Amino acid sequence: MSGWAVMFPGQGAQYVGMGLNLFQQYQEARDVFYEADDALGYKLSQLIFEGPEERLRDTEVQQPAILVVSVAAWTVFRARQPQLPISVGFGLSLGEYSAYVAAGTFTLRDAVRLTRIRGRAMQEAVPKGLGGMSAILGLKSEEVEALCHEASQVGWVQPANYNAPGQIVVSGLITGLDHVETAARARGARVVRLSVSAPFHSRLLTPAGAVVSKALADIDIQRAQFPVLANVDATLCYDAQDIIPRLINQVSHPVLFQQCVERAMTLDVLGFIEFGPGRSLTSLLKKIDRKQKVFNVEDEASLDKALELVQAPGYNS
Repeated sequence: MSGWAVMFPGQGAQYVGMGLNLFQQYQEARDVFYEADDALGYKLSQLIFEGPEERLRDTEVQQPAILVVSVAAWTVFRARQPQLPISVGFGLSLGEYSAYVAAGTFTLRDAVRLTRIRGRAMQEAVPKGLGGMSAILGLKSEEVEALCHEASQVGWVQPANYNAPGQIVVSGLITGLDHVETAARARGARVVRLSVSAPFHSRLLTPAGAVVSKALADIDIQRAQFPVLANVDATLCYDAQDIIPRLINQVSHPVLFQQCVERAMTLDVLGFIEFGPGRSLTSLLKKIDRKQKVFNVEDEASLDKALELVQAPGYNS
């Protein structure tokens, strides 16, 4: 039987007040937030609902915060659609951890602690101000790869996110980024320097992988109830032996989001549902294949719409 693909956003999706509507309306969501607060030993929920925004942007806060809101949205939805068939899950970077919680691989408590450790390690791998990330819009992936190769003679830079056709994020030292940006603009591309504090998903973050490896060794990993696509190679993962090495590599290797979507489509999924703050993945998916059914769940209104759509004729077959 065909099922749905579920997907979860990564860093940058956060905003002050995300998940508050779910918290106010549903006991299942409140339970998720309270459990996360207890696991971390501080009121993450208060930071999420009230800010300040600057604190919510801190990587070690932002990562568990987005995960908690994503898991709350999934939990409320699943409580109302427990039998809905799920074929596959995946996420964008951090979102892969949310997918593993949804699949029953990680407990919520372990996942929020893991993502706090991961966020801190990613932040500390490269001194602030030395590295960054830029989105290159309008060039083919092979063009961006060639520009990175050329710029790395000046300062290391590499593709970090293959998000959608014509949308590649590059990551590396500021000197290399400057070179790529100038060359990309000369080719007619639009360039956006991202508001991040480190060169995520580049080889410069290899030290963070060692920290993630140590943290993963301390937790119990259950077999996934549905497969999760790994960011690093779009492989379907069920067990610890598949999951652990890929999550370690993920921090210092490119995120293959477009390839994950394309792999999910080969499974003949009924459609895609994004759980968590914003609609960033919904937007990317439409750039990859406009014909796919896709919608999101982040509050009561979008939840009601999603529950209606998954039962509508033509959506569930």
